[in-house]
Amino acid sequence: MTCADEYRPASPPTDGRHFRNVLGRFATGVVAITAIDPSTGEPCGLAANSFTSVSLRPPLVAFCVAHTSTTWPRLRTAARLCVSVLSERHEKVCEQLAAKGWDKFAGLRWSPSPGGSPVIDGSLAWIDCAVEAEHVAGDHVIVVARVLDLDTHVDHAPLVFFRGTYGRFEK
Repeated sequence: MTCADEYRPASPPTDGRHFRNVLGRFATGVVAITAIDPSTGEPCGLAANSFTSVSLRPPLVAFCVAHTSTTWPRLRTAARLCVSVLSERHEKVCEQLAAKGWDKFAGLRWSPSPGGSPVIDGSLAWIDCAVEAEHVAGDHVIVVARVLDLDTHVDHAPLVFFRGTYGRFEK
């Protein structure tokens, strides 16, 4: 008997709730993807937990954004984006950046990266990048970005997303 012979799906993979429940068992970090909106000169951003390094040569990162995002069209027109790696102290920041329909930067503290995009105060690290490619993938777009500059920022524990909620990393 092989592993394939033993496979019996508990629920079809097209069941969205089951899909999210199963994949929610993969703990991820959380990032803020920010820029200065070229049309308004105001900061804009979104939160994502689908972020990964892609390549060292050339230095590339990737993240996924839902087609329904109203912020991504504003971010993608900027010459540079900044990815801020969020710390455990940023749960409210993450919720604010994930919300729809209002000033996501109201009350947020940030400073400009070398490329001019917002670095969220207290972030673990920041990565200045430029969009290199976009790939449509189901109900999301996979964005590949070239890293232009990066550095660590503060030394706190990361914000972790697991099973639909935020948590902490314990050593």
